[in-house]
Amino acid sequence: MFTLNQLTGFVAVAEEQHFGRAAQRLRMTQPPLTRQIQQLEKELQVQLFDRTSRTVRLTPAGRAFLQDARRLLHEAENAALSVRRVTLGQSGVIRVGFTATSAYGVLGGLLATVREHLPHVDVVLHELVTRDQAERLSGGSLDLGLARPPAARPELESRLLRAEPLLAALPEGHPLAAGSDPLDLSEFHGADVVMYSPTEARYFHELLVATFGRAGVQPTYVQYVSQIHTALALVQVGLGSALVPATAARLHLDGVHFRPLQLPEPDPVELHLVWRRANDNPALHALLDLL
Repeated sequence: MFTLNQLTGFVAVAEEQHFGRAAQRLRMTQPPLTRQIQQLEKELQVQLFDRTSRTVRLTPAGRAFLQDARRLLHEAENAALSVRRVTLGQSGVIRVGFTATSAYGVLGGLLATVREHLPHVDVVLHELVTRDQAERLSGGSLDLGLARPPAARPELESRLLRAEPLLAALPEGHPLAAGSDPLDLSEFHGADVVMYSPTEARYFHELLVATFGRAGVQPTYVQYVSQIHTALALVQVGLGSALVPATAARLHLDGVHFRPLQLPEPDPVELHLVWRRANDNPALHALLDLL
């Protein structure tokens, strides 16, 4: 079968309509170019050029083959570029897991980074709680997670991406809803509070238990939920107040007021990048270098 060099020589001769000029364009001597064309015609079993002592013209078969030759050379060039991009992490697919609240505060910035710096990389998104992200990362069906700590698996690696404060989410008409000064945690002693599930939202459950515990505060937990937007929905209908990460305020729910808190640690809510140590996806590591 013909080679890319033969196609390149054929296109050059077809465009220059002269073997000598085509050879100069290809930075080679004329005899090897002539042999390339002869071998190509032998492979195709057709005559591509009508040759005289002064002119070189394409035959009807040559004119038809010129379009295919240009297309094949273009596809070969694109294939070479694509494989180099994959090797450099500039092309490919990254499967990203994210928690619901990270979609409001972090995910947009990550996608913007990919669009700007890795335009040939496709991102496939999966909304998953941290536990399910860890399962899929370990199993290899996810490349990167935006998850809550810890990533307590030896095959996973993590890096802090963002830390933020907790806010008090209060229903309209609540005595603490008015004002903008930071609230003392003692204000929640004995108060109705929507709490996070110890199994479905373990990270936030343990964070609030520790936060209230250090302050010596014992709220009345009126409901346990697994998602932050569910907690806000219950606040909205007046079931109680809730402590939520600051990014949750971007939901702008009617009837829910947010106030800052006086906390022993100013930014206790952490979000980590998590990935499998053995993941050899070049696009993943290119993105990690950018974040």
